Amino acid sequence: MCDHCPMQDFWPSSGFSPRQRNPRGWLLPTDDYLRLLLARPELALLPESCAAERELHASLQAAPSRPVPADELSALQDEDARESYSLFLRFRDGLLAAGTLEACYLALFRSGAISIPPLFIDLLAQAILRNLLDDSRDAYEVRAAEMLFCPQRISTQDGQVLAGDQGRLDLLSETGGLGDFGRFLAEAKAPLPTLQLQVLSDGNAPDYWQASEARTFLLDLTHEVSHDLSHGLVFKMTRARSGLTALARVLEKWVQHLLGVAVGIRPLQKIDDDAWRWHVGLDAEATALLNDLYEGREVAPERLGRLVSLFRLDFADAREMRADVADKPVYLGLMMNPGGVLRLKPQNLLLNLPLRALM
Repeated sequence: MCDHCPMQDFWPSSGFSPRQRNPRGWLLPTDDYLRLLLARPELALLPESCAAERELHASLQAAPSRPVPADELSALQDEDARESYSLFLRFRDGLLAAGTLEACYLALFRSGAISIPPLFIDLLAQAILRNLLDDSRDAYEVRAAEMLFCPQRISTQDGQVLAGDQGRLDLLSETGGLGDFGRFLAEAKAPLPTLQLQVLSDGNAPDYWQASEARTFLLDLTHEVSHDLSHGLVFKMTRARSGLTALARVLEKWVQHLLGVAVGIRPLQKIDDDAWRWHVGLDAEATALLNDLYEGREVAPERLGRLVSLFRLDFADAREMRADVADKPVYLGLMMNPGGVLRLKPQNLLLNLPLRALM
């Protein structure tokens, strides 16, 4: 990180503006933010859109917070359009009721009843991260934060562990990055141009900022891996600029911003703790694996090999913790699925830490 580097803008599609913040620093659901959602492809007007849909879209652009009666929705001729607007209005109403994006995000998971599509959850996470990283000058940190709202495809070839945006990599694989024209070339069996993705490094980090929306930078998560008889896990860090260290900094800020609790997180070389008391999987795969290891169940080598990293989390103030685990570390795991995709669930850290207030 360069302390003398100028502030950088990134992720313009997040809709972030410092003017959205309340005194706590949380984001308000302004009309401009709601208009950004209305401009998404899922709600865009089509040539065949009926008059009622065009009228609804225009009226919401003018007054995004206005009530929409049920009969106004039912007037839309296209069933998919009715469903899209119903989901948007459900999300919008939840935002307005919560008062801030952060409060809405927390309420979604604490309620135990998720009634909106994952897309809206990812959009919330992106905007919240854009807010809490607004003063960051570290391209590694901002790139690592993309992992909290964009699934990553993990490559483990030639001893390197690289994370790339799944959507971008899949598009490049299918179309060479040329969209519908690329699909046309592929169907015609014409050669597709080769586009080289870059691994984020000190040399190209200044280029990240303008290309942050393109998601073409890979993040290096490389470890050397060996096995330990106590829990079967040993990790040795090999790179000073590991993306895992950057991800740890992001997760610290995420917990501080949303829970108001200071924690320290670091990539872990190994789990060697006879008093292991608490763990949190940062994704569904890691949760299941850590549960099995904690219970002493045998784990297949192939499954163990999909573990990308461990982390150790420590509370700055043990009084914030449940009394029965105070001063104990919390172990975190990060893991790809059998298809090589990592779907980090940042809400797990907010729901599953041993906080005294949640007893």
